[in-house]
Amino acid sequence: MTAFDDSIPDGFSARQLFGQGYSYTYDDVIFHPGHINFGAHEVDLTTNLTRKIKLSTPIVSSPMDTVTEAAMAIVMATCGGIGFVHYNMTLEEQVQNVARVKRHKPGYVVTPAVMSPQNTIADLEALKASKGFGSVCVTDTGAVGGKLLGIVTTRDYDFVADRRTSLDEIMTRDVETAPEGTSAEEAKSLLLQNKRGKLPIVNSQGQLVALATRSLFKESRQYPKAGPPSTDSQGRLLVGAGVGTRDDDKRRVDALRESSNIDAIILDSSQGDSTYQLEMVSHVKRAHPDLQVICGNVVTSAQARRLIEGGADGLRVGMGSGSICTTQEVCAVGRGQATAVYQVSRLASSLGVPTIADGGIQNSGHIVKALALGASTVMCGSLFAGTAEAPGEYFTVNGARVKKYRGMGSLEAMAKGSETRYHSDTQSLKIAQGVSGTVKDKGSIRRTVPFLVQAVRQGFQDLGARDLQAARDMLHNGAMRVECRTGAAQAEGGVHDMHSFDKVRW
Repeated sequence: MTAFDDSIPDGFSARQLFGQGYSYTYDDVIFHPGHINFGAHEVDLTTNLTRKIKLSTPIVSSPMDTVTEAAMAIVMATCGGIGFVHYNMTLEEQVQNVARVKRHKPGYVVTPAVMSPQNTIADLEALKASKGFGSVCVTDTGAVGGKLLGIVTTRDYDFVADRRTSLDEIMTRDVETAPEGTSAEEAKSLLLQNKRGKLPIVNSQGQLVALATRSLFKESRQYPKAGPPSTDSQGRLLVGAGVGTRDDDKRRVDALRESSNIDAIILDSSQGDSTYQLEMVSHVKRAHPDLQVICGNVVTSAQARRLIEGGADGLRVGMGSGSICTTQEVCAVGRGQATAVYQVSRLASSLGVPTIADGGIQNSGHIVKALALGASTVMCGSLFAGTAEAPGEYFTVNGARVKKYRGMGSLEAMAKGSETRYHSDTQSLKIAQGVSGTVKDKGSIRRTVPFLVQAVRQGFQDLGARDLQAARDMLHNGAMRVECRTGAAQAEGGVHDMHSFDKVRW
C-alpha cells in the first residue's frame, strides 16, 4: 500500500490564494466544506453594520433610485436588515421617506390614503389606478392629522352611476376607531371582533393618526420570518440614507438627522478615496457625533485605511462589480469583488470597522462567499430590483411583467441628479458608468429575504462555522480552505446535462 503524501494540502488558505496577484470574482472561488456538529438553525448571523449598529440579518438594500425608498426600507428593517433611501430626489422627499420608515408600526399604515369630503368618486378612482388604494379615509383637511369624518370603500361607490358624486354623500360615517397607542395585537383583535377590514387609529382630538388593516396582518402571517426587526433604542425601525459630498449635502444630512433622526448615512460615491469624502466625514462627525457614517466605495486596503483614519464607521467595498455598472470597462479601474472584499475586510476588521460587500451579488452562494471572506454585511441592488417594494411601476414587455432598473452611473440617473456620485461637473460632458434596463417581477422581498437568510445559514453550516466571527477566525488562521475554479469547474458546479429544467430556488 502506497503511503499517503500529506505534503500536498487540500486547497489554499485565503492569504495564500489572494496573495498571488490575481483579481478574483465570487464565481472564481469555492470553499471546502468543514466539519458539521450543529444544525443550520443554530447558525447566528448577527453582525455589525457599523461600529455601533447591529443587525440580526446581514443583508442591506442599496441606495439606488430603482431599489430603495420607504417601502423597501420598511421591509428590510422588519426582516432584520436595513435599507438606505437613495438621494436622487429632493431633500423634502428624502426626509419624508425616512420619516415614514421611522413612523412605521407592524400592521399599521402610517400614511394611509386620505381625501377630503369634497373629493369625488372620480378622484378616488384616479388614486386607485395610480396607487392601488381601493378605499380611503375622509378627514376635514384631506390629510393625515385631520379630524376623521368617515371612510369610503368600494362597497360605498360601486353602483353609484354619477362618478362626480362627492365622498361626503357616500362615505360611512359611523366608523369603529381605536385610540392612539393601541398595540398591533389589540388592533388585530378589534378587527376580528368587529369583522371589519380597516380600523382607523385616532388621537384624543379625533384626528387620524394611522390605519390598521386586516390585509397587513395577513401579510405578516403569510411570509416567513428572517430575524428580529432592526430597531433603535425607542423601538423604531432602523433606516439609512445615501448622500453626496457637496455643500448642499451637508444641509441634507442636517435635515435627515434633525427632522427624521436618521440612524446611518452612506457617503455615496463610486470612488470613495477622495478629499471630498474625507471633508464630508469630518463635517458630519463635528455636527452630529453620534450619527454613523459609512464611507466608500473602496477596493484596496490603502483606500480603506485613509477613510478609517478620517472617521469612517463602516466601509462599502466594490467598484465596477454591479450588474448595471460599467466603471471597469469605461475607466479601467476596479477590482474583482472577492479579492476586494478579502483585502479590505482584512484591514478594516483589524481596526474594528465593519465592511459592506457592495455589488456582484447574484445568489445566496455569493452572500455566503462575501461573508466568509470577511464582509460584515452584503448590499443588494439587482437582487432586489423588480420586487414589489422597489420604486416604480410594473409594465409589460413582450409578455413579461417588468420594472425599470438602472445604475446610478447611467446617463438616465445622472440626468436626475446622481452625477455627484461620480465627481462629475454638472456643466461638463457626462460619461456613463452604468446602464439602464428592465428586470422581471420578483414578487415581494418579504419572501426573498427569509429564504436568502436560510440559504446562508445552510452555507455556514457546510463551512463548519456557527457564526460570522467563527468564519472570520477560520479565514485568518488558515482553517478555511479555498480554491480557484477553472471555467470547466464553474460549469460543473452549475446545472448541466439537462434537456430542460425549472430552477426554483425556494
